[in-house]
Amino acid sequence: MLFEKVPLLYGSGVIPQRFEQFKSGIYQLVMTQFFSSDNIDRFLADEQKSAEPVFDFEPVIAQTDLSPAFDSLLKVVEQSSFGGMLGMFGGSAALQPLKEPFIAKLKLSLTDISQSEQFRQLVLAQLDQPEQLEGVRNKVDTIVRQRLDELTPELVKDIIQQMIRQHLGWLVVWGGVFGGIIGLIAGVLQ
Repeated sequence: MLFEKVPLLYGSGVIPQRFEQFKSGIYQLVMTQFFSSDNIDRFLADEQKSAEPVFDFEPVIAQTDLSPAFDSLLKVVEQSSFGGMLGMFGGSAALQPLKEPFIAKLKLSLTDISQSEQFRQLVLAQLDQPEQLEGVRNKVDTIVRQRLDELTPELVKDIIQQMIRQHLGWLVVWGGVFGGIIGLIAGVLQ
């Protein structure tokens, strides 16, 4: 009845008829109840008190190409007072065998730094900046709006039917049983 218009039955087919209002209501619910500024602030405050890291940067660091860091180090050495001495030992090519060990050590150091309490607090402090919070909230707003724009009454019907089948199956069965009993009693009393 919520999704299909039944002739002569007032209120049936209400979801397709008022779908834009439903989408607006869903948007308001998500943004005011889940992603309000207060909830985001509370999340960040809880994270600051927590001993667990907010983000695990190790996988990102492991996949990052740090060759430019080594190349920059080479340029610094070449332009320093050691540049002349480096020339006596074959120039920059003499340091190339150090590239892989340097990158491995740098990744290890960056991982250690990213797991330190000081770094964790710096990340949380940066996230706690008003412009960062507004940016996060705007991104969530965009995601929610895009997803709501993709919804159709048929898709909502499928989602709700799946949810009912998965979580409310017995409610439907017992509703049918009690409805049948009430109908039987009403039929006998007439």
